[in-house]
Amino acid sequence: MEQKVIVKNPPKSPAAAGILSAIFPGTGFLYLGQYLKGIVYILIFAGLVSMQDSGRMQPFIALCLAGFYIFQLIDAIQVAKAVNRKALAAPGVEEEAPAEELGREFKTGSVFWGLFLMGLGALFLLGNFDVIDYGSIWKYWPVLIIVIGLKLVFEHVSAKKTN
Repeated sequence: MEQKVIVKNPPKSPAAAGILSAIFPGTGFLYLGQYLKGIVYILIFAGLVSMQDSGRMQPFIALCLAGFYIFQLIDAIQVAKAVNRKALAAPGVEEEAPAEELGREFKTGSVFWGLFLMGLGALFLLGNFDVIDYGSIWKYWPVLIIVIGLKLVFEHVSAKKTN
């Protein structure tokens, strides 16, 4: 006999998610149970705040910080509403999952994004230790767009070949 585990998601308050995100960006997503997104938003916020003391890119970095702050606040509220809509779509119906599937690993993405973020982090770390100058990093930022575009084209071509 197969055991079933009932997983019930309680409704989430958009106001609480918004207030938590307003107090410290990213914490609203921790409240919503989206831990990876919350941690990434906290790291982005910390990175933007730590870049405020560099004078070269100051107006741009400050605008990025303000835009990110407003974006993550609105996003936390919208995600809370989406979680509640999903819970209300089938009232009284609880999500059932076989006990064996709860520990199963799910495919989360490609190796490209992991390597991309590790390389980007290494560049910023080298900049923090004054091994390289942030100005030289910002000079070559269009290369990131080219690399992402090449990845998307490669995925499209490989998907066509498999079909």
